[in-house]
Amino acid sequence: MKIVDEVQELIEAPLSSRELADRYRELCHDRRFANVPGKIELDVWGRVLMTPASVYHGRIQGRICQKLAALGGGETIIEPGVATDTGLFVPDLAWASANFISAHVGEIALSGAPELCIEVISPSNSVKELEDKRVAYLAAGAKEVWIVYPQSKRYETYGKQGLLQRSAYPIDWLGVFD
Repeated sequence: MKIVDEVQELIEAPLSSRELADRYRELCHDRRFANVPGKIELDVWGRVLMTPASVYHGRIQGRICQKLAALGGGETIIEPGVATDTGLFVPDLAWASANFISAHVGEIALSGAPELCIEVISPSNSVKELEDKRVAYLAAGAKEVWIVYPQSKRYETYGKQGLLQRSAYPIDWLGVFD
């Protein structure tokens, strides 16, 4: 009887951010996931989480992307995978400085969070999920996290110290929620 070496039948402990990034890379290269609608995230156990988005959600995302271009000195990234200690999360948008971009060239899933991570909420999101993502992005290096509420046409800006009065990355919100 042959014993199979190194066969993992179940996950015994939460995955590290590196292990999550490796799993995400595999998903990105797996043709079976090529036409899956919505973004794919992984929880700390490596389970696939999917969130469908509406057309209005996408329009808000696009408008914020256009506004972020005016910041200069960096780039807007749409739905980058960010490997954190609590899961591999995919913010709807992120803004990264030129230094951040050059430090993370070639990564399929970012090994740290860009300076600004933005979540445009959907009706399927929960308060706990958004709190977990906010904490994870900040712990992974984000300077700010924006939570955008399309239905109530508002946004909140968070830093490591909590809710902020103003953003270090100011944009003109006029027309974003039209």
